[in-house]
Amino acid sequence: MFAGHLGVALAAKSAEPKAPLGALVAASFGIDLIWPILLLAGVESVAVEPGATAFTPLDFQWYPWSHSLLTVGLWGLLAVGAARALGMSSRVAGILGLVVVSHWVLDALTHRPDLPIWPGGPVVGFGLWNSVPGTFMVEGLLFLGACWIYARRFPPRDATGKAGLLALAALVGVVWAAGPFSPPPPGPEAVAWVTVGLWILPFWAWRVERHRGLDPGRA
Repeated sequence: MFAGHLGVALAAKSAEPKAPLGALVAASFGIDLIWPILLLAGVESVAVEPGATAFTPLDFQWYPWSHSLLTVGLWGLLAVGAARALGMSSRVAGILGLVVVSHWVLDALTHRPDLPIWPGGPVVGFGLWNSVPGTFMVEGLLFLGACWIYARRFPPRDATGKAGLLALAALVGVVWAAGPFSPPPPGPEAVAWVTVGLWILPFWAWRVERHRGLDPGRA
C-alpha cells in the first residue's frame, strides 16, 4: 500500500488536530523510510519479479527488521517515546505509535503472504494486490476519503496551503495509480534509491500544515 498510508496520516490529523501532520506522515510511512536504508546496507532484500502480483513486480524476500509485526510494534513504541521526549502529549504520542503500526496492518491487507509476524517467523498477507481493480477500489476510497475529510477540516489560509495539499495528494495518487502500468524497475538498488525519495513527504506535509488552519465550525 502507498496512497493509503498518506490517507491514514490525514485521517489521524483530522481526528486529533494537535498531532503535527509532518510527524503523522513520517509515522504512517515510517517503516518504508527505514526499509530502503536497510536495503542499501544489505541487511534486507527485495527482487524485481514481474508478475509477483498484479499491482507490483516487487518480491519482498527478506525484511524482518523493518516490516515484521514484532519490530513494527517496537518502532511504534520508539515513536511514542520520541514524541513524549519532544514534549507532545501522551494522547498525541499514542496516536503516532498507532499510526506506525497501521502501516503493517494495511500492508498485510495488500501484500501476498510475505509479511513476517516476527523475524524468521510465519508470514501473512491477504493479497489485495492480486487484483488491480480491487486495490484501486479499497485503497482509492481510503485515500480520497481521507483527503476530502482533511481538506474540509483544515481549510487553506492562502494559495500555498491550497496548492501544497493538492500537489501532495496528486503526486502520491499519480505515483500509486501508475504502478501497475509502469515498466518494472531495473533492479533492487533502483528500488531502494527511489524509495529514499519518500523522506520528502513528512517535510512537505509540515509545510502544508503551516498554511492550513482548523475550521472553527468543525473543531
